[in-house]
Amino acid sequence: MCSLPRKRKKRESLAFSIVKRHIQPHTQVVDMVFPMIKDTQALGGSWADNKKKILEFLQEGKKVVFITLGDPMLYSTYIYVFKLLQDLGHQVVNIPGIPAFCAITSHTGFPIAEWTDVVAIVPATAAPDKIEKVLDICDAAVLMKVYKNSSQIIGMLQEKGFAANAVLASDVGTEREMIVRNISEAKDQPCSYLSTIVARRAAQNR
Repeated sequence: MCSLPRKRKKRESLAFSIVKRHIQPHTQVVDMVFPMIKDTQALGGSWADNKKKILEFLQEGKKVVFITLGDPMLYSTYIYVFKLLQDLGHQVVNIPGIPAFCAITSHTGFPIAEWTDVVAIVPATAAPDKIEKVLDICDAAVLMKVYKNSSQIIGMLQEKGFAANAVLASDVGTEREMIVRNISEAKDQPCSYLSTIVARRAAQNR
């Protein structure tokens, strides 16, 4: 069985569109909705329903594959499923993936760290004061999920001396790919859900 995670019932899964040509015709594909909301009660119900579906297949002796973008242990929906199943006696195999920021830095030829550079991986959804504190001490930063507040994040990077050496990348590897090498030009522009900024502090500010 192939578990197909979605944010919404009617939304096409990018992860599935990438792997579907490798899935055998006899493989059963099951949709599982993992809503991106902060309502813990609603989330708990969704996770419990999906856990029940997966357990039913496992108890039938079937193998279950959970597909996800990036690495399964970094800001991944899979982590919730892993936590629910890891102590139930079933063998779980985690296959490493390529995180978005690694794909972006290689794709754009943007070295993210050298020598003793300190790199921070930060969700842009974190509290602004927390992000600012991280930017104060790191040499390079990866800011993920910037789609909601990209203007605010770019403003912080300008203030902290990162904006001159940064890349904003959206939907890398797809037909909708967008690469912005002067992020100041994108400050007031909307960007997609799959958007990440990688940045290095200017050498004179280190």
